[in-house]
Amino acid sequence: MLAALAGAALLGPPLLAAPAAGARDDGRRATPAGTVGHRVTPLKFTVPAGGRDCTVDADLYVPDGVDRRHRAPAVLATNGFGGNKSDGSTAAIGKAVAGRGYVGLVYSGLGFGASGCLISLDDPRIDGEAASGLLDFLAGRRAADDGTVADFVTQDGRGDPRVGMLGGSYGGAVQLATAAVDHRVDALVPLITWHDLAYSLAPNGVAGPAAADRAVPGAAKWQWMNGFYLRGEGQPLAVPSLDPTRFNSLDCIHFVTQACATFRTLNSGRYPAAETRRVLDYARSVSPVSYLSKVEAPTLLVQGQADTLFNLNEATATYRTLTGQGTPAKMIWQAWGHSGGMVTPPAGELDLGDGTFDTSYVGRRILAWFQRYLRHDRHADTGPDFAYHRDWIDDPARAYAAAPAVPTPSRTLYLSGDGRLVDHPRHVVRGSRTYRNLPVPTSHSESSLTGMVGLPDPPPHDGRHTHLGWTTAPLSAPLDVVGAPRATLRVRSPATERVQHSGDAADRLVLFAKLYDVAPDGGRTLVRRLVAPVRVPDVRRAFTLTLPATVHRYGKGHRLQFVIAASDGAYVGNRDVKPVTVVNGPGEPGALRLPVVR
Repeated sequence: MLAALAGAALLGPPLLAAPAAGARDDGRRATPAGTVGHRVTPLKFTVPAGGRDCTVDADLYVPDGVDRRHRAPAVLATNGFGGNKSDGSTAAIGKAVAGRGYVGLVYSGLGFGASGCLISLDDPRIDGEAASGLLDFLAGRRAADDGTVADFVTQDGRGDPRVGMLGGSYGGAVQLATAAVDHRVDALVPLITWHDLAYSLAPNGVAGPAAADRAVPGAAKWQWMNGFYLRGEGQPLAVPSLDPTRFNSLDCIHFVTQACATFRTLNSGRYPAAETRRVLDYARSVSPVSYLSKVEAPTLLVQGQADTLFNLNEATATYRTLTGQGTPAKMIWQAWGHSGGMVTPPAGELDLGDGTFDTSYVGRRILAWFQRYLRHDRHADTGPDFAYHRDWIDDPARAYAAAPAVPTPSRTLYLSGDGRLVDHPRHVVRGSRTYRNLPVPTSHSESSLTGMVGLPDPPPHDGRHTHLGWTTAPLSAPLDVVGAPRATLRVRSPATERVQHSGDAADRLVLFAKLYDVAPDGGRTLVRRLVAPVRVPDVRRAFTLTLPATVHRYGKGHRLQFVIAASDGAYVGNRDVKPVTVVNGPGEPGALRLPVVR
């Protein structure tokens, strides 16, 4: 079904030669990496953002030989959450693009580093507007606070600079926010970022990031959420400042008020309808899901397979929205993300801190993207529409495969009452099994922040009698799953039936679905430590859930196991003890659908 292509075959052509001395640069020529020096100038800007003026701290990277007569396109970049313009990966972007002949403008996002104003979660009405003010500088329409003027950026028209954006996570979503409010942006490369913060922070597998009705939260990621909340609230201590725009109130020091209300509500474990809808509506209002219809800039999405914060389903939802509305877009699923591999990307993968653009598949795809849309090189090969990393291929040059689209479920396995996963309904036998949750978590998928700080994380496990599993027979050949599996099942919980219509969504049953790879020796691996929390809509009816997308090979002799668990230590779970019974048998709903590739 899919064509497995060697990495080298997917790359664009070699970069063109640098312009000769004295030649006029119209922005179409490229520069080999490492051949151009650059100068860095610290700058301050005062820009409007959400009805107030904010100070933005930035560094301007200008390649040698670029001036008013020899202009070059620009790349705008900012930090991930908690970072600033000088952190390793952010500053490295400025150096990398300047070394390839682009003007770089790298800045600390609002509320971070020495930039002013509150953290507003990449709100297009605030963070997007602030970035638009920096585009005015690159257009020559606005001077920096010290009077510096940029009269050396390639222009597509009066006041319209040719500018791309690059960055990861928090520095990824701001690109889409900026492009939604300012159509002068010419190319975007957002890495490992979100589609819908309501899904990111409290995922619900029966809804997902692209569903129409998302009024009910799933299970809040209390570890991820509180880690970032504390890091954000600590910014005035990390970077002391007397700037009054950096402070809100005693109970919400450094965030905008709506963000703090969202964190408090999702942490509370109580979800009355009106309050919950209000905070979820806010989370979506600052997310691409609410403004992608305004994004026109060609977008290369890069999402991480090792990412329990912003999983692959989020990039897929963004990708499908952009391509569906005619915005040029392509997508890469790379090996690393916020989880585990965020500390050190695997060998051969893009490492923003080390600037491995020329020696990695993703890096070369980014360079080709800018070559095409910033240098207007129509011969630049920007690669396949969709590519994904295969960690079972040892050779980095062959690790990526391509497909015309994200695979959808193509193989169905059936849940049998005896705990087997079988390949035909006639093999299903009737059986009933029960699990129950306890007042404390009994399953462990991950300690969310350990991967980012380099600490070990205990192996995933499930407590006895607190989960149910369905397992295949040993595989006679490798099974490659690429995409988001889906499962349909029905559970019975009389304790939930009595309270699920109370008006508080917290009274509904929560369960956690996941896939294990069981080795011949019995060892179990939770694939990428990913789980799908589900707040069951109605325990009297069957429901379908979507698991996070993965790229995983189940080897010959291995078994695939589908599990539903009562709890997970990384999430806010059930409020009360709710025993659950699952009946499987002929005529009973119970199926797992896998996106299998050949």
